[in-house]
Amino acid sequence: MRFQTALVCFAVAMLTTALSGEAAQAGQTLDAVRARGTVKCGVNMGAVGFAAADSSGAVKGFDADFCRTIAAAVFGDAGKVTYLAITAASRFPMLQSGEVDLLFSQNSLTFTRDTALGLTAGPVYLYDGQGAMVSAKSDIKSIKDMDGASFCLAPGGSSELNLNDWFKAHKMTFKPIVIDNSEAARRAFFAGRCDSYSGDQSDLASKRALTPNPQDYVILPEIIAKSPIAPLVRQGDDQWLEIVKWAVYAVIIAEEHGITQANVDDELAHSASPEVQRLLGKQPELSKSIGLPPDWGYQIVKQVGNYGEIFERNLGKDSALHLPRALNRLWTDGGLIYAPLMI
Repeated sequence: MRFQTALVCFAVAMLTTALSGEAAQAGQTLDAVRARGTVKCGVNMGAVGFAAADSSGAVKGFDADFCRTIAAAVFGDAGKVTYLAITAASRFPMLQSGEVDLLFSQNSLTFTRDTALGLTAGPVYLYDGQGAMVSAKSDIKSIKDMDGASFCLAPGGSSELNLNDWFKAHKMTFKPIVIDNSEAARRAFFAGRCDSYSGDQSDLASKRALTPNPQDYVILPEIIAKSPIAPLVRQGDDQWLEIVKWAVYAVIIAEEHGITQANVDDELAHSASPEVQRLLGKQPELSKSIGLPPDWGYQIVKQVGNYGEIFERNLGKDSALHLPRALNRLWTDGGLIYAPLMI
């Protein structure tokens, strides 16, 4: 009898704990975002192709568009985003403190960032890798030619650690020149204060695009470290993480099915695909679990586009960066971009 009583008490305690935990985690960020009327999104402001203001002051770019997918899902209006500029040093404290709701800011996913900072990552939405940029006049063809070279670096990122690992593994040395922030480090490199600038290859292309003569600089071919780019949110709000995850997955699923901004209305009206019907809101019960309106997937595609459209206009053939999709092709085309089933 004592055993049965103890077992019942244990079960009640576990249920109470589970329910209280669920209540504590349910909807904190979503409620705050809706009350405020805008999503506060941390971005690397000024990064061409990722988040930079155009001549009218509108923020455009790959990360800016992913911020817009969240606003489209939550409000049905992709314009309800407040972009907050981050630096390598300020981005994580800004998210931890609640100054921003999430980061779409070229964050390379690492073990520490996903486990030790009170943050958690959403899906990888860009597969990249750390490389190096040099002056074309240097005639350097490979990082292996750079024993003893100097690198301009900003504090707060993983670039210096990755360089340390790579140069040590190749029994080479380099000279780090750490400068106040990413923008100052960029200017120092283009002013000739160091031999190279290291960062994710997409970021190097972004910084090169800011120069009057981009052809004067070469991005070397080697990848010295993996750099899967993912959004970050605070730990402890599962609903908000699910919204961010499925906003990313929605644009991937849309491309898999050939749904674009131009044809999404026709697909909504006529597609016989059950997954397309679910994505575009014809099974509204699916959306209840994450607190979104039934048409959240439709609004994302209609207002922002599918993954391929977002990539090409900001980073790819239709952009100033002209980056190949490479690993960022769909899995059906030999790439790594992949979404779970929407069922």
